[in-house]
Amino acid sequence: MDYEKLRDTRNTTNPYAKRMGIFVEEIGPGCARAVMDVTPDDANPVGVPHGGCYFSLADTASGSAMASHGYYAVTISATYNFMRSAKLGDRLIAEARETKSGRNVSFFDVEVRDQNGTLLGSGSFSYYRLDKEIVL
Repeated sequence: MDYEKLRDTRNTTNPYAKRMGIFVEEIGPGCARAVMDVTPDDANPVGVPHGGCYFSLADTASGSAMASHGYYAVTISATYNFMRSAKLGDRLIAEARETKSGRNVSFFDVEVRDQNGTLLGSGSFSYYRLDKEIVL
C-alpha cells in the first residue's frame, strides 16, 4: 500500500473533512494522524470549539487508519469522551491506532490533543469493511 498516495486520496475525496478544515497528515498500517486548526467558525455559543469538531476529527483519523487496509469502510459505532476544551486558534491533533482487526469489523482508539500535547478527549470507533477496494 502506498500510504502517501492513500493520504492524498483521503484529503482530496472527502468534501466534509475539507469543509471542516480537517487534513490527514499521515497514514500507516492500522494508524493515522489528522489535524484541524480551530477557527471562529468552529465556535459554539460558549465561544469554544463545538463538540462536533473533535468528533469529526477523531472519526476522520480512525477512518483513515481503517483505510490503510485498502478497503472502503463505514463507521458502525463510536464513543467520544470530552475531557477539556481547546481555544479558538488552537490546532487539534487526532492520532488513531487499531486495537483489533477482523475480516469485516475493526476497532480503533483515538486521542485528540492540542498543539501543546494536552489531552482534550479520546474515543473508540468501530468500522465495517465494505467489499470495495480503494483504487489509488
